[in-house]
Amino acid sequence: MTFARPDHIHDPDTLPTMPAWVTSARAETTEDVVFLSGAALSHLHLVLGREEVPQALLRERLALRAAEVCVAFSGRPERAGELRDALHLLRPGDLPGPAGDTCLAWRRAVERPVSLKALCPAEPTLEQAAIAAWLDAGQGAPVARAAMVLETVLTEAPRADVPAFILADTALAQALGWEHLLPLLATGLRRADLRKQGDDLRLACHRALISSATEAVRQAADLARRAAHLMAVAPKLRAKGAGDAVKMFLTRDAVAPSALPLPDRAARRLCDRLVDLGAIRELTGRDIFRLYGV
Repeated sequence: MTFARPDHIHDPDTLPTMPAWVTSARAETTEDVVFLSGAALSHLHLVLGREEVPQALLRERLALRAAEVCVAFSGRPERAGELRDALHLLRPGDLPGPAGDTCLAWRRAVERPVSLKALCPAEPTLEQAAIAAWLDAGQGAPVARAAMVLETVLTEAPRADVPAFILADTALAQALGWEHLLPLLATGLRRADLRKQGDDLRLACHRALISSATEAVRQAADLARRAAHLMAVAPKLRAKGAGDAVKMFLTRDAVAPSALPLPDRAARRLCDRLVDLGAIRELTGRDIFRLYGV
């Protein structure tokens, strides 16, 4: 398998950063907030169109952050490390627990193109008809549409934070013409914002998207650089199955050596080699049950 970098893919260092006037402006009026959120989303849309951005990996990283926020909203202590463990270290027949369920819901929500059929596995306790009805509640411009979906779900199911965020981000993605859901609202809204309604909630969503879109652009640039480095060192790998392993690292937030398409010892050696080359990182800080990612 060849890892030569296609000529048409741009240098990841040329990815446009979010303009300083978006990130540093003081949005004091409603018009200012709406304008800046539109600018931030427009810039994110531009970045998402760049081929050097590892789209699936970006979505998984943002999904992990969204899950972390939702778990914190529920009052549970688990953070990113524990959520990764809940997904990757389960034994056959084990249940992931409430925090793991939240992480799994977000992961399922981002892994396939947006559709009713794709949303059902993310929220298996909900009927497809209910999901469709909630999505239909959103009308108007993208952020207003997302805010209406969020408000509708939380009004009818006050404890359904995770479905509310997933469906609101789905409505936003559909309105913006994005093929996949990108977790944005959960990472930008505060717990107190979920008690707001109408214009107050829409304004909170606009504010949230300024910060979350800015963070998504930053992460996209960081992951593009890391992915480019992994692709650059990949030709040095000689292990059979290394090509498929590299593909996994380019699309998944975290990978256990046991999940790689290599014998166990060879998989651990490959991970150690990639760490030495600066292409991936060990994510847990443990000596056993390690997880690796770009």
